[in-house]
Amino acid sequence: MDRRTFLAASAALFASPAIAAPKRRTVVTIDGEAFHINGQPTYKGRVWKDKQVEGLLFNSRMVQGIFDDWNAETKKLWAYPDTGKWDRDRNTREFVTAMPEWRKQGLLAFTLNLQGGNPQGYGTDQPWENSAFGGPGDLRGSYLERLQLILDKADDLGMVVILGYFYFGQDERLVNENAVKIAARNATQWIIDNGYRNVLIEINNECDVTRYDYAILKPARVPELIRSVKAQGKDHGLLVGTSFGGGSIPTAGVAEASDFLLLHGNGVKEPKRIAEIVRKTRDIAKRKLPILFNEDDHFDFDKPQNNCLAALDEYASWGYFDWRMKGEGFDDGYQSVPVNWGISSPRKKAFFSLVREITGS
Repeated sequence: MDRRTFLAASAALFASPAIAAPKRRTVVTIDGEAFHINGQPTYKGRVWKDKQVEGLLFNSRMVQGIFDDWNAETKKLWAYPDTGKWDRDRNTREFVTAMPEWRKQGLLAFTLNLQGGNPQGYGTDQPWENSAFGGPGDLRGSYLERLQLILDKADDLGMVVILGYFYFGQDERLVNENAVKIAARNATQWIIDNGYRNVLIEINNECDVTRYDYAILKPARVPELIRSVKAQGKDHGLLVGTSFGGGSIPTAGVAEASDFLLLHGNGVKEPKRIAEIVRKTRDIAKRKLPILFNEDDHFDFDKPQNNCLAALDEYASWGYFDWRMKGEGFDDGYQSVPVNWGISSPRKKAFFSLVREITGS
């Protein structure tokens, strides 16, 4: 093919109509402080112990659904106890298999991150490399394949995915701030091109954590990224926000830019403090927005007061964060890799039992 023919063929290719995005079943929207799925408030009509449940979004932190490790030196840390090897495809396959049971118990949403979360629960050093982004901000196809399996299943089940883009300790895998912007743009376009309408975007996990390398991911400037992603996804109805660390109140700038406000309850031991955080966040917002905890490591699900119920008292959604504590085994924790994605431990069973009771599922 000579150069003239090649250019003509290229022009025809780019002039061709875009391939239509697949038709999807699940659409998440917001009406005031309430979440809606397919035009109806979540848990429609549900009241539990005189508390309104309708419009809330009970969720769990399941951020490792597409986890992998590109560092050969640390990959051995994630070996399954029955095989002695790490298997990224098994991880996603078992995640998808577990999803229908979560939904049956009343869980309508979960958080999934393109850069995961700390697979050891807590800690400072993160020598592993778990990122759906290459250094310049390109998307890694193997991650997208696994992500698609989960988003497709969530769409089929009528579930919402809170999809996080960046995580401290992994954001430095991107070479510079411009790469962060490119990565956000690429991920957003992928969601749009694939027609997903059941996704809430969390720009980054705990933007106020000091370990972020790039200013665009910190509270003063992350509203720029929120607005950029919102503008890109405007015609698609994409809803965008970011989260803050345990016990922190969102800044006025983030509240102004966001479609919903994400809080974390990690380390908050007194349920009454959870209620106070919600009230202060509502004051900062100065308009009606859904308030949603999507990470809290406080449990006590069998007690008359706990962080989950305190959030419910203030009409805020609540999300469960479960990690494998010292001395626990494979059945424990949803963030610690390798993960048993089933409802496989007393703590998991207690959480889902409470969700089932509150939601009437």
